[in-house]
Amino acid sequence: QVQLVESGGGLVQAGGSLRLSCAAPGRTFGGYDMGWFRQVPGKEREFVAAISGSGGMTYYADSVKGRFTISRGSARNPVYLQMNSLKPEDTATYYCAARLGGAGRRDHEYPYWGQGTQVTVSS
Repeated sequence: QVQLVESGGGLVQAGGSLRLSCAAPGRTFGGYDMGWFRQVPGKEREFVAAISGSGGMTYYADSVKGRFTISRGSARNPVYLQMNSLKPEDTATYYCAARLGGAGRRDHEYPYWGQGTQVTVSS
């Protein structure tokens, strides 16, 4: 079982930046492929970004490409989502997720999830 904890959400004005972190307290998640997803109440969860276990491959939703960057350090370090040039439509609860077997875009492929962190972008 992999427990994930997100942090770094908050309220920011449009055009601002936030950095989200995803950690696995008490363990490493080196080798796990990691994804970030977001969800707005009443809508389906949406893929944002993913990174392979080695960190060598990254994937982004078209809506965030060029503005968001997913990264990871060593096996014990958090996985980050750097969000720049934020827009009101980025407002959502952001979730990190972990899996083995490839960094995918589909949420049902990820067995492990955090509780989410709220990001609110004001116009």
